[in-house]
Amino acid sequence: MTEALAVATPAPAPAPGRGRGSRVLAILLVATIAVGAYLWVTTVRWQRNSAEWEEKAHEYAEEVASLQMQLDGANSELAAARDQLSTATARITDLANEKAQLGDENVASQQYLDYQTQVSGAAATVASALGQCVSGQEQLVGYLKDSDQYEAADLRRYERQVNALCADAERANDSLQQELRP
Repeated sequence: MTEALAVATPAPAPAPGRGRGSRVLAILLVATIAVGAYLWVTTVRWQRNSAEWEEKAHEYAEEVASLQMQLDGANSELAAARDQLSTATARITDLANEKAQLGDENVASQQYLDYQTQVSGAAATVASALGQCVSGQEQLVGYLKDSDQYEAADLRRYERQVNALCADAERANDSLQQELRP
């Protein structure tokens, strides 16, 4: 008999709302833990990505600073080169002007030298012609002193030749004097 009692006693029945609420709470707890874990993993990934991006940003900033320094240096060199070019251009222009002036002076000097040579040649010609005129007149005077030894026609012909020679010398002298006037 006792055996029947032991089997026949039913267990208390669970409360209708309590088992279901625990399950819901357990599901909510698991879901909350899963969402928390997901958020934690996502946060760790974002932190890692953020650190990588920040590191790259620092590298780029350093590279930009280096390039900016190089650019500033290149700009300084360019400005110096422009100044040197400007100075060299001005000096070349000055030298070209000096050369042109020297060329002009050389041309003027050459023209003056040519003029002096021409005048000297003309003066020598005039001096020679005047010398021949004087010599011819002296010789004519000598002939006229002894005119009875010479024929009168020969003396007149020689006198005309000497007068023509002296007239040519006087014209050459007048021309030279005209040339020498300023």
